Amino acid sequence: MGLVVRTLITLFFAIMISIGGRANSEVNDVALLTPLKADLLVVLKGDRRLVLMRGDRVIRVFRVALGRYPRGQKVQKGDAKTPEGSYTVDYRLDSDKSKFYRALHISYPNRTDRARARHLGVDPGGQIMIHGLPTSWSARDVGHPLLDWTQGCIALTNREMDQIWKMVDDGTTVEIYP
Repeated sequence: MGLVVRTLITLFFAIMISIGGRANSEVNDVALLTPLKADLLVVLKGDRRLVLMRGDRVIRVFRVALGRYPRGQKVQKGDAKTPEGSYTVDYRLDSDKSKFYRALHISYPNRTDRARARHLGVDPGGQIMIHGLPTSWSARDVGHPLLDWTQGCIALTNREMDQIWKMVDDGTTVEIYP
C-alpha cells in the first residue's frame, strides 16, 4: 500500500474517531490526558539511558546519571556502583520523605546479589533508587547528566522524574544492563 493511501486511511479514521458520539467524547479526552503506563524500564548503563517501554514499544527515553563508578556490577554497600540485573519498583518516596526530588526504590538486592555478597562476606547494600536531583541542588550543581554523581542510583532531572512518576507504577519490572 502506498504512503498516500496509508496517510488517507489514517486521516479518515482520525476524523471518524473525532466526530464520534458525544458520550464517547469525554472518555476519549480523559484517555488523551492520561499518560501511557510503562510495563518495563530498561537501563542501559553504557549508554546512560533509561527506556520506558509498554510491550515491545518504546514510550520514552531519558538520559541518566549513574553511580560514580558505573562500570561493573554492584557488589557491596558503599561501592558507588549501579547494580545490573532484574528488579522491580517496590515503593516510592515523595520529596518530603527523600533527600532527592521523588524516588522510586528498586528491589536491589535480588537473590543473586545477596548470594554474591554472602559469598564475599560483604553487605550488599540496598537503597538503590531512580530519583530526581538532590533537594536544593540544580542539575548544574551536580554536573547532571554529564557526570555520574550518585552512590549507585539512577538519576534524572526533576521534570523528567515527574513524567516517570506518572508513567511507572509500583511492581513495574526494571532491567539494568551493562
